[in-house]
Amino acid sequence: MSRILSLGSINVDRVEHASAAELDALERRYDWFPERGETVEVSGVPAGFPEEADTVFHGGKGANQAAAAARAGADTRMLGKVGSDYGEFDVRRRLAAAGVDTTPVETDESVPTGTAYVFVDDDGENRIVVRPGANDAVDWAYIEAHYDAIVDADCLLVQNEIPAEPVARLLAELSTEPDRPTVVLDPAPAAGAAALLDDAVVDYVTPNESEYAALEPELEAFDGVVVRKRGGDDVIVDAEREFSVSPPAVPVTDTTGAGDVLNGFLGARLAAGASLPDAVEVATVAASLATRERGARNGVPTLADVRAFADANVNAR
Repeated sequence: MSRILSLGSINVDRVEHASAAELDALERRYDWFPERGETVEVSGVPAGFPEEADTVFHGGKGANQAAAAARAGADTRMLGKVGSDYGEFDVRRRLAAAGVDTTPVETDESVPTGTAYVFVDDDGENRIVVRPGANDAVDWAYIEAHYDAIVDADCLLVQNEIPAEPVARLLAELSTEPDRPTVVLDPAPAAGAAALLDDAVVDYVTPNESEYAALEPELEAFDGVVVRKRGGDDVIVDAEREFSVSPPAVPVTDTTGAGDVLNGFLGARLAAGASLPDAVEVATVAASLATRERGARNGVPTLADVRAFADANVNAR
């Protein structure tokens, strides 16, 4: 069984379904409000910001990707921090129930668990505002304490919802290792992610369309593999040869976390020895299937689910 380690964010997702008129009003009021498919990090939300939610789910790009990798059949461990309210939201137990080893997850009692305000439009597309909370407490001392486990992993999943400086230091350290893990970087949020792309230790980077637009010069100079997540459009892979993968048509309820599912499955399949085209194909189907349910993790399929869906659709053609 391949070993996956996800170093990243653990959030509580406050999901609000919003009309086009409501979203337009938020864009006019807050010049930093995210565009469709975009994630924006803020230190705090201003007075008047809509913090009420239709539903509260579990999220965070790091935790979502760990859950997806576990569902893909990998032995998965989570590195990150939760806040003083983790028990109220059952954060650790729910992540462990997804098959993730949460033993290394620490608690910072001085702050709340990270929060994501997820606004879902009528088409199921999302805009995400992240308040870091305990995610900001992930520092070099914490990462260094788990360095041996990171080096021993087959694949390291990283994102940009924890402080970039200790992650950049980790990547620099890994560049000296003769037998390091494969590194998959999700450059979300895009702000500050360029510094992580500079490190040659990053093997795969997986921007969505808004992140690709924000980081295009850096991505064009990137020496590794770029996997462009494009919602319902083809995934474009820029490797030794460029190729694309078409996502299957499914009824979309909520796209929140779909990109994380793709990352988790991609890392798990690559670590299991799958070819890049096969890994992207499986990951794309998994991400599409995840959009059928509300919440970032509720619809995450298993590897068996993905294969059964693929087989059924091949047989139906």
